[in-house]
Amino acid sequence: MDARRATWWYQADQGGGSLLDYLGYGTTISTWFRDGELPSGITARTFVAPGEEVDEQAVVIAEYTGGLSTYQTRWGTFTDPWTYQPQPRCGFVVVGTAGTIASYDYQQSIRVQTAGHPEGTEVPVDVLPPEHRNGVAAFIDALDHGTEPDGPISWRISRAGQVMVDAARQSARDGRPVLLTDLEVKGGHGDA
Repeated sequence: MDARRATWWYQADQGGGSLLDYLGYGTTISTWFRDGELPSGITARTFVAPGEEVDEQAVVIAEYTGGLSTYQTRWGTFTDPWTYQPQPRCGFVVVGTAGTIASYDYQQSIRVQTAGHPEGTEVPVDVLPPEHRNGVAAFIDALDHGTEPDGPISWRISRAGQVMVDAARQSARDGRPVLLTDLEVKGGHGDA
């Protein structure tokens, strides 16, 4: 057996699969960008290679009143993303009403396009203080200061991202779109 397949990543009973492992990052960040708005529905498709237990690739579409958001997850990049950025690059591209932002893993800048700069501009990444460099450090900092965690680490935003992951898993399993109103979500959309 291939050594990587012995890891939890490739074991269904251990929570493996690209959709379950990676989708939460994108859904949580997009929910944060959308000020907590949940989509009305989710459609997901996955690819499970012959002989495998879990998906290696997923495409997810979230339907909002004002448009769609798409998410793609995958195992098996061509190169090790910690050594060489693969193609397509690992990271996020956000397309908004006033411009776009491309933020790729381990880069020293982000690329921003606006109506004033349609050619795009490179913006150096911020050097964050240690207490804001990752979710765990930010959460501990909030606890140390007696404040409620906010942004993508807040329970409301994180929970909304997880609700979207659960809907995507159900959609992929059932082969049909899932309306978030069909899920048993305590408190409905307003509480997420």
